[in-house]
Amino acid sequence: MNILLIGSGGREHAIAWALQKSPNTDVLYVAPGNGGTAEIAENVDLDIADGEALLSFVHERNIGLVVIGPEAPLVDGVADLLRADGVPVFGPNADGAQLEGSKAYSKAFMEANDIPTAAYGRFDDEAAALAYVREQGAPIVIKADGLAAGKGVVVAETVEDAEAAVRACFDGAFGDAGSTVVIEECMTGPECSLLCFVTAGQSFPMAPAQDHKRAYDGDLGPNTGGMGVYSPVPIVTDEEMAAMVAIMEKAAAAMAVAPFTSDYRGTLYGGFMLTPEGPKIVEFNVRFGDPETQVVLPRLESDLVEVMLAVAEGRPEDVQLEWSDDWAVSVVLASEGYPGAYEKGKVILGIEEAEELPGVTVFHAGTRRNYDGELLTNGGRVLNVVAKGDSFEEARERAYEACDLINFEGKMFRHDIGKKALQGRSAWDE
Repeated sequence: MNILLIGSGGREHAIAWALQKSPNTDVLYVAPGNGGTAEIAENVDLDIADGEALLSFVHERNIGLVVIGPEAPLVDGVADLLRADGVPVFGPNADGAQLEGSKAYSKAFMEANDIPTAAYGRFDDEAAALAYVREQGAPIVIKADGLAAGKGVVVAETVEDAEAAVRACFDGAFGDAGSTVVIEECMTGPECSLLCFVTAGQSFPMAPAQDHKRAYDGDLGPNTGGMGVYSPVPIVTDEEMAAMVAIMEKAAAAMAVAPFTSDYRGTLYGGFMLTPEGPKIVEFNVRFGDPETQVVLPRLESDLVEVMLAVAEGRPEDVQLEWSDDWAVSVVLASEGYPGAYEKGKVILGIEEAEELPGVTVFHAGTRRNYDGELLTNGGRVLNVVAKGDSFEEARERAYEACDLINFEGKMFRHDIGKKALQGRSAWDE
């Protein structure tokens, strides 16, 4: 089968890696891809927001499955256009994608379906939003309603910081995404991600993972797209896992009935806070998480092509998931200055040596090749260094050993990925 994967990040490299392991994959195209996908698939220069161009490519190359990685084309309805032409697509239609495309929509969905989440207010007016902040006090969470490339959320520790975040939204810092603002209570507890395959109103949970959002050691610094992750998550109790699975099942069932025009087919990402009252949803995403995908898929023993095709075609009875008992740890190597301004074009060396270590795979997030074939940095998050092991400690040590073998000017990474989890649940009480 010929497959088209849309996207260019570390998530897409990990998906491409898993798809290529399947005997069902004949030719894998990635649009636009990156320096890593170019080594295992054929990168193609397509405008991923242009549904008609994608459809023409699908017909020209006899594509049997389209996998949409990022959220923006899903929100823009690319899946709708392709499905209307009979193309099997892994990824929800535009109405389902609103669960990530609009935080206000998502909160209303959770409220309507009795899904536990933070208390909130929705505002289209700056003065009303500022009044609400002053009434609620801090800490408090300010969110631009629409897609803001992961930068539209501020956890404000003071009322002054919250007011500044509100003003930034309404002053256009995030474009149209900030014209509506969602303000939430600041929940407490460890975070945990649970991704699920969803089709025909049914949810099939993947292995849980725990991301590290802050830029610097000790969970300090600004929020990022994720600086490291591991799977499974040792601090999650059996009761918490059962509660998260039940919440995802409730969400999947709700997305197969009105007001949704078609059932949700793709990945649903549940971002959870493990609060003292039990797991609550921080946010839903409508695609594979990044960097969670980079530790979850290496633990999947099932054929990803078969799973994705069953999801795309609405065959829940054929979704069979098997997981390895391995631990997986990923450390993100980033460009100096990330998540702020950073330079591109730095030569990357040492990946081959790192991948010679047992259980190590390096997924590319922001890389490209120059005309001389050199691998260069091309983004804030550059590489995901993933290591598997028989124990958490072994996987973690191997990941950092691999990180030390890779070099580029300005290499930046956290040194404490997984450290708190090794200390146990009490580490979050400090």
